[in-house]
Amino acid sequence: MPRPPRCRWIDNLPTVVYFKPRGIPAALLEEVVLSVDEFEALRLADRDGLYQEEAAARMGVSRQTFGRILESAHRKTAEALTGGKALRIEGGEVAMRALEAACPSRGGRGRRGRGGAGPKEAPR
Repeated sequence: MPRPPRCRWIDNLPTVVYFKPRGIPAALLEEVVLSVDEFEALRLADRDGLYQEEAAARMGVSRQTFGRILESAHRKTAEALTGGKALRIEGGEVAMRALEAACPSRGGRGRRGRGGAGPKEAPR
């Protein structure tokens, strides 16, 4: 049985959460779901150009875990683009860094050891 996922820190929630090929009704498309932490890994590594070690520290995970998250994000994005599928961004065990929200999987403690109030998971 796998361990439960740990909470990952993100800077911002995505403003657009659904992408699809033009000219095809959404009802006819298969969907690929990209979690919010996978989206954040893409942003940090590919858009912001951070090294995996630095990006991992920003998300509060090990470099190896960050690499797995990024690989999964690349695979899902490539599947959606090359397969003509819709891409939905949702879910994942995340907390907003700006809010210093508590992560339930980290014992309800905030970044600086204080308990926090606020969203514990990205809205669906």
